[in-house]
Amino acid sequence: MFSANGLYLVVSLVLAVLIHAPALPSSGEPSQAEKEVILIGAGDIADCTDLAGAEATAKLLEANPGTVMALGDLAYPNGTAEDFKCYDKTWGRVKDRTRPAVGNHEFHSTGASYYFQYFGSAAGDAKSGYYSYELGSWHIVVLNSECAEVGGCGAGSPEEKWLRSDLAAHPVGCALAYFHKPRFSSGLNHGNDPEVGAFWQALYDFNAELVLNGHDHDYERFAPQDPNGAADPKRGIREFVVGTGGKNHREFGLPKWHSEVRNNDTFGVLKLTLKATGYDWKFIPEAGKKFTDSGSGSCH
Repeated sequence: MFSANGLYLVVSLVLAVLIHAPALPSSGEPSQAEKEVILIGAGDIADCTDLAGAEATAKLLEANPGTVMALGDLAYPNGTAEDFKCYDKTWGRVKDRTRPAVGNHEFHSTGASYYFQYFGSAAGDAKSGYYSYELGSWHIVVLNSECAEVGGCGAGSPEEKWLRSDLAAHPVGCALAYFHKPRFSSGLNHGNDPEVGAFWQALYDFNAELVLNGHDHDYERFAPQDPNGAADPKRGIREFVVGTGGKNHREFGLPKWHSEVRNNDTFGVLKLTLKATGYDWKFIPEAGKKFTDSGSGSCH
């Protein structure tokens, strides 16, 4: 047996070896938060009377990995069980990696009931239709822009309060939100929707990077701007309207301030590569079309 002095000496030697031993080599693998992740999708998708557009964009999703964002108005015209069969024939092929946002056409069926039945827990709480999740190092917020269905969208509404609470609880370096109706749009049919302005204010206050929408059946990219539409290259939110999922195309009106790119003759999906400190975007067109758009940005 060791004496007390002998045991002390052995322990001291072991500690000295551990303290001065070289660190084990790193595996070289990035951590989960450091990995690049893909978020890809569009809105305004499947109409049973003509599924050619939805089929074309579904093929793009099958050819590209990543989490699928379905930006509302997924099953025309009324979001019924029969309408969702046509969504299921196309974008349903990537249902297992889809995180949807609800649109106005889903609410043509009371409470968007078939939408929530189809997606289950992936669509959040059926009583609210808004939720959030983590993707790599990014915090993703999915909102319900059908304001009349959820007690309003203005400052102090249940959804706006939830949004602020959710953002405060997830103080990450990069965040984005997606929902159906855009705050800013040059689309002739709908255009700007000031009703979601309080969402923008909350996202701006918490330094979010991106907002993604559908509703107008076109593609449009805006320069970073504040909730009132003033240019803000340092803290502003960049918005994309991606209503190009396959339903049809619609006309533009006069371009809104800070609209940088517009297209209304190409179905396609927006691919976002989300990184630890920034993002890349690329619009991927349907087969046979040439329009595209790409670029990069940094997190605030």
